[in-house]
Amino acid sequence: MAPGTLQRHRINAHHLPDSKQVSDLGYCWVQCLILASSTLGECPPPPPRILFGRDELIEKIVGFAERLTPVALIGPGGIGKTSAILTVLHDDRVKQLFGDDRRFIRCDQFPASRNNFLRRLSEVIGAATENPGDLTPLRPLLSSRKMVIVLDNAESILGLQGAGGQEMYAVVEELSHFSNLFLCITSRISAVPLDCETLDIPILSIEAACDTFYRIYKHGEQSDPVKKILEQLDFHPLSITLLATIAQHNKWDTSRLSREWERQRTGVLRTHHSMSLANTIEFSLISPTFQALGPDARALLGVVAFFPQGVDENNLNWLFPTIPDIANIFDTFCVLSLTYRSNGFVTMLAPLRDYFCPSDPTASHLLCAAKDHYSRRLSVDVYPDKPVYQEARWIALEDTNIEHLLNVFASADTESGDIWDTCAHGASLLAQAPARLARAED
Repeated sequence: MAPGTLQRHRINAHHLPDSKQVSDLGYCWVQCLILASSTLGECPPPPPRILFGRDELIEKIVGFAERLTPVALIGPGGIGKTSAILTVLHDDRVKQLFGDDRRFIRCDQFPASRNNFLRRLSEVIGAATENPGDLTPLRPLLSSRKMVIVLDNAESILGLQGAGGQEMYAVVEELSHFSNLFLCITSRISAVPLDCETLDIPILSIEAACDTFYRIYKHGEQSDPVKKILEQLDFHPLSITLLATIAQHNKWDTSRLSREWERQRTGVLRTHHSMSLANTIEFSLISPTFQALGPDARALLGVVAFFPQGVDENNLNWLFPTIPDIANIFDTFCVLSLTYRSNGFVTMLAPLRDYFCPSDPTASHLLCAAKDHYSRRLSVDVYPDKPVYQEARWIALEDTNIEHLLNVFASADTESGDIWDTCAHGASLLAQAPARLARAED
């Protein structure tokens, strides 16, 4: 029987088709669905016109596509995960390999549940099943030919808690097992199926950051002040795009741009089209994974943002003694791409730091408690010939944090004798153990 054609079948004495006829009809029906799906499925959105600084990343993802290896692109909001995968979907090599079978699902555009995801998956791949209860009715189509399936913003479904989260994870995990599928996940959380290769999306290089900015901004030549602002943004792609858009729309010259940046910092990153850095960050905070961390989670992010070096992972228990399971909370911050680890510290990108840092540090109960904890540790008399001296070497490793903490709280309360005593003692300890020497020895 030719695929896609239906033949008239004889019926037996009971007016029912025999078993072979049933089998033929089933095969024929599946083939008809498969052929129809190639035209019924949805095409992916268009790619960005230009994507600077991601050539190496694109090549890696295309390589995974050619080998049908599932991959997850992990990173904070606005780092360029979606732009990268859309560029890959429209790459000529990927088009040639998969044809029109390149499917793209925005997982944040439907209520997060297994049934809603399966319904959306069925629509996107062009299946005839309207409300599949599981992957069973979709498997014949999913296994019929090579296909790309992109799950964009997958933290919306992979971050579910409880039994619903386990069911959802199991569905995505099964998709990663299809040998004919190239499954690509973009997510802010790193909890993805184990068969997926993971790529942590980096910030831009300074060259790519400048190219991104000046492709949009046309009211000034390249200058050191702009490079300095881009550096203060940690070369974060979305922040750079928003800043360039605002400056272009308002026709700011470089001097005005610098003044607005100094006055508003990341507050300037809001366009007239409700596109803002705040929206991107808040999207992470409404995730079930973040909400499950409890009422102190956002304030803890404020503490991380306050300290220039971030928070030393070795100091979590003495810095936050009243918060249970503090190590797990900080692990989850990293899983959600709100923070990252660097040289033993948990810190965050500059745009997130500006967003979360308390406008009034003295009003933060956690920061005030942190100040008290630091003050007590700094009040211990330390002498190089005493055994306790080695235990106090942490002071040299956190010199920038200590100076910033004491400076802010001393400025806020100039009449406090305790804070000035702590400043004097801390300065003495830092003088005994120069930071550079301590870091070099360690």
